[in-house]
Amino acid sequence: MVDVTNVREWLIDGGRSSPVAANMIEELCKRLIDAGIPLYRVAFYIRTLHPDIFGRNFIWKLGEPIQIGTADYSITETPQFHASPISIVAREGREIRARVGDPDSARWPIFEDLRAEGVTDYIALPIRFIDGSAHTTSWTTRQEGGFTDEQIDALRSIIAPLSRLVEVIGLRRVATTLLDTYVGNRAGERILGGQIRRGHTENMNAAIWLSDLRGFTALSDRLPSETVVDILNNYFDHQVTAIKEHGGEVLKYMGDGLLAVFPIDEYVGDSDKVCAHALEAARQTRTSVEAMQYRIGDTIERFRFGVALHVGPILYGNIGGGSRLDFTCIGPAVNLAARLEKLTGRLRRTIVASEGFAGICSGGWNDLGEFPIAGFAKAQRVYGLFDEEAQAAA
Repeated sequence: MVDVTNVREWLIDGGRSSPVAANMIEELCKRLIDAGIPLYRVAFYIRTLHPDIFGRNFIWKLGEPIQIGTADYSITETPQFHASPISIVAREGREIRARVGDPDSARWPIFEDLRAEGVTDYIALPIRFIDGSAHTTSWTTRQEGGFTDEQIDALRSIIAPLSRLVEVIGLRRVATTLLDTYVGNRAGERILGGQIRRGHTENMNAAIWLSDLRGFTALSDRLPSETVVDILNNYFDHQVTAIKEHGGEVLKYMGDGLLAVFPIDEYVGDSDKVCAHALEAARQTRTSVEAMQYRIGDTIERFRFGVALHVGPILYGNIGGGSRLDFTCIGPAVNLAARLEKLTGRLRRTIVASEGFAGICSGGWNDLGEFPIAGFAKAQRVYGLFDEEAQAAA
């Protein structure tokens, strides 16, 4: 006898004992087996809202750790995808049932693999979200003769509460992904944690990165806007990769400009290491941007950028008007970094640093002199790298 009453109640209650997706699936399969359904392999295929990822899959198999994977958007262009029962279930919102070995199952390539594993029965059931979109689950057994009608009906009976739980978990993940994508991981965690009131800010010390692309105005004037966007995306890819690899967080894009911070833990006292990471990210970006090439007709465009590095206290949090807020950082330290960045072109340098940054991240710096800085009462001493002297003299 199959009784999934407790499983349905557990799902309706939100699967509170296993709020993480992978844990929830493992717990669900265990409960279904205990309820009398001899599962062997269960898979969830959930589309998501992500700039690079089309969907995520979770594959549970009896006696093995759950496998989690992702698929990018190119998967939708493959013949395997269109020949899969998973895509048909998601596209048409209907279930597909086939006993492995039956003539009808031969049209699904996946059944060759299932038969080799001793699977006897397969059913794919749609998970419907409240927006009407259909996602997919598949359930298999190695029970002789396949699933019984009672077991199939039991699986169908849990799909409605399972759909709601999967949707809630998925929406929370989408919210986290979107926040990470648009405001960064550190800011996203704070916003999702409830820091959404205007004026909700905190003081922090950080190494500050401000950069822009040389000649962007002229570039925008002579090239189609679609080409400019493609160039910018490629250019930002080089910076973001280096910044994230070295512990920084991108806060804002401003046309061709980029603002990033490398937080300093005041209790650890790691300002020298943080500044060293920021400088290494700048060096890495310098190399990759200099290697950028973009063919436009018979011409190959090459690119250069400038970045200013500073270190100091910033105010980090929600700033804006009415209900339209921005999670960003402000303060004299940010203003100084922005002013220093404007000097990179004048000094024919890619990387410049403030006296404060060069003092902490010692070694390899050349004193370029003092310069009056708009908005600051005192002239500021600026430093450049020794390995850029040849460029400056060229």
